[in-house]
Amino acid sequence: MEAIKAKLIDSSANIIGEIELPSDLYGVTPKVGLLHEVVRWQMARWRAGTACTKTRGEVRGGGRKPWPQKHTGRARQGSIRAPQWVGGGVVHGPKPRSYEFKLNKKVRRLGLKMALSSRVFRLNKVYVAEDFPVKDKPKTKVLKNFLDTLGINDALIVVPERNLILEKSADNLPKVKVLAVEGLNVYDILNHQNLILAKDALPKIEERLRR
Repeated sequence: MEAIKAKLIDSSANIIGEIELPSDLYGVTPKVGLLHEVVRWQMARWRAGTACTKTRGEVRGGGRKPWPQKHTGRARQGSIRAPQWVGGGVVHGPKPRSYEFKLNKKVRRLGLKMALSSRVFRLNKVYVAEDFPVKDKPKTKVLKNFLDTLGINDALIVVPERNLILEKSADNLPKVKVLAVEGLNVYDILNHQNLILAKDALPKIEERLRR
């Protein structure tokens, strides 16, 4: 396979060259089925699972039979909290549960490689930044100008460790998200058109994908 290359940019968003990326990490052919499974696994883990309804046995009241069984001309009823009554219990309603399911680490790791590859190898929408313009304090305008210079408004920025200044700078940019390598995931990669990797984050990404 030919070498995988990404555009190298400086803190002013000027393209200053290219950087080679490992083809076994960034040149993996994406498979929609596998990516879908990993995203489904992620979203299942995020679900709170707190939805809860009351059955007829849990709803308050309804212990007395509303009218005699016979000789009223009305349909027989045993409780005003039966499911067919307004205010009655719910049949087969949701109860608190965990939606999480097992997905092998190898599959999750492969999914991450495929997601990265889908941006690098397939779409060529990856930039490697030597540095970012926001350093001392959060500046949304500075970060927006940086992205405007690249001609993009939708990006996932990956840094080696949490960077609160950069995160706060991106807070008011609806299509921009900043993640540390530790939090890098398939859903967020696929949810953004462009990927901006900090140069010093590359070794950490490689270390994580080769575990």
